[in-house]
Amino acid sequence: MNKKRVLAMLLAGAMALSMTACGGNSASTDGSSNDGGASASGGSYKGSVILKTLAAEYWQYVKSGAEDYASEHSGKVTVEVKGPSSETAFDEMQNMIETDLSSGSYDGVIISPLQSDTAAQLVSGTKLPIVAIDTNFTAPEVKSFVGTGNEAAAKKGGEAAVEAAKAAGWTDIKCIEIAGVQGDQTNTARMNGYKAGVEEVQYADATADRATTAMEAIMQTHPEGIAIICANNDDMAMAAARAAQGHDAYKNTIFLGFNGDRAACEAILAGQMTMSVAQMAYEMGYKAVETMVQVLDGETVDEFVDSGSDVVTPDNAQERLGTLKTQLH
Repeated sequence: MNKKRVLAMLLAGAMALSMTACGGNSASTDGSSNDGGASASGGSYKGSVILKTLAAEYWQYVKSGAEDYASEHSGKVTVEVKGPSSETAFDEMQNMIETDLSSGSYDGVIISPLQSDTAAQLVSGTKLPIVAIDTNFTAPEVKSFVGTGNEAAAKKGGEAAVEAAKAAGWTDIKCIEIAGVQGDQTNTARMNGYKAGVEEVQYADATADRATTAMEAIMQTHPEGIAIICANNDDMAMAAARAAQGHDAYKNTIFLGFNGDRAACEAILAGQMTMSVAQMAYEMGYKAVETMVQVLDGETVDEFVDSGSDVVTPDNAQERLGTLKTQLH
């Protein structure tokens, strides 16, 4: 694939961008959903925040943002943040959603689903307002989606990776993606953004160990080297870069991650990874709770609230690292 074709396909991907929203613009809730929440008597809303896991740094930033909004509005809302042990612990997440929807303890629930279709089924018929975070899912109960425009963000990273590959001396610019969990809506959106430069896909279930195995397979099938390796998250990109160390054909390969977490910034500064598409995870958690409160207050909310993105490179990684250090509890 020549570079003109890659760039043309990247542009086409941008034009085809679709940010699918769910739910309606109405922020009204059924009266019975707020029995335990804020009222004319001055009570406080209580929200459940169910994330994909708390076992990764990225989700700790989301957690910090959600808790900081609640802390800054302590008379208005409190939140409980939880998540399963991993991003493949599907039964754990299902139990969390079912328990919190039926407990009567919450006025609203914020969910980052591991399986979008399952989440839609689980919330069906609930009177509690639902806010989707990080990963969208389609259900009338979902009042807003707060997250990254993943397809546009991945395209932004893909464009930056192409320019970096050209600067590194590559003339045959090919890209292989090490993907996350197959069927995950966020993974699919990122794949669509990356796809202009993707020659093939290796699924790695969003884990570093699987990414290492995938990278070893890539080096065996492509001993000539590949210009760009893009991954669905930073852990996988860093694992792939480590696996390629010492392989001469991959010494100038661009390793592109996604999330822009502290470890990624440090790896970029140390020359152990090239770049990362940064999600604004803290802002995502903060805005999700803010949006839930607005829904409960009867305000009209946007169907999609973009928490933002950026591309972290050696030029801005130190600044990004400083910001992250102020956000993590």
